[in-house]
Amino acid sequence: MGRVTVRRPVMRIVDGETRRRPDVLAAEEPLEIRVDGQSLAVTMRTPGHDVELAHGFLLTEGVIGARDDISIARYCDSVDDSGRNTYNVLDMALTPGVPPPDDSVERRFYTTSSCGVCGKASLDAVRTRTRFAPGDDTLRLTTEVLAGLPDTLRAAQAVFDSTGGLHAAGLFRADGTLLVAREDVGRHNAVDKVVGHMLLEGGVPARGTVLMVSGRASFELTQKAVMAGIPALAAVSAPSSLAVEMARESGMTLVGFLRGTSMNVYAGTERIVTPDASPVTG
Repeated sequence: MGRVTVRRPVMRIVDGETRRRPDVLAAEEPLEIRVDGQSLAVTMRTPGHDVELAHGFLLTEGVIGARDDISIARYCDSVDDSGRNTYNVLDMALTPGVPPPDDSVERRFYTTSSCGVCGKASLDAVRTRTRFAPGDDTLRLTTEVLAGLPDTLRAAQAVFDSTGGLHAAGLFRADGTLLVAREDVGRHNAVDKVVGHMLLEGGVPARGTVLMVSGRASFELTQKAVMAGIPALAAVSAPSSLAVEMARESGMTLVGFLRGTSMNVYAGTERIVTPDASPVTG
């Protein structure tokens, strides 16, 4: 849509001297996701890859399990003061025979860019059962490959370079090859865009892959990875206690504080291979 960034005036102060200039900011706009014409959720996102985002959201919420569960996605019913489409409402039509989302998924108010599960009725409502349990995935990851993921993901963040204000998520093969990277003001949206891309490309369940995120590993991001059948999640920052619990319950490998050759492995240590070619134990 060409609205990933916006320019706004700013007063810059350096060593007591001031000057005014335009600054480039990451765009943030609401996206309402509808299913068969009924509002399901509104999320604050960076415009772009909206169809991927919606597919990823519906998959990770357990509404759909395959690409063919959606028959059509179209923008609708959102115009500005001049009558132009804002592309901020996306209606997803379920294929006949696919059951509608249950009440636990509905979020009839907006979620912020920092919180994708706010508004859920209870913790049990977000412990969605995955169709693609990653526990039996035979993925093995060397510490050398893991150490290179943050830099590779950072190099793919084109919009971050100009704004400094976006989260990123990237999906990698076991050899460190980047499959897809997405940026967004919301970390959960970035992951949904990655998952949605893989779903549309026929890549779900995403076996033999590792999801790298630029921030912390929250429960929600872990849940989304599990729902997509991703066997490993790595983050440059800390995981939450619930993220670790979810990873252990589902058989996922969870790596936190991935910085250079240092990292903490919180779950699924058997998938990590050290330089001496031995798996991590314990």
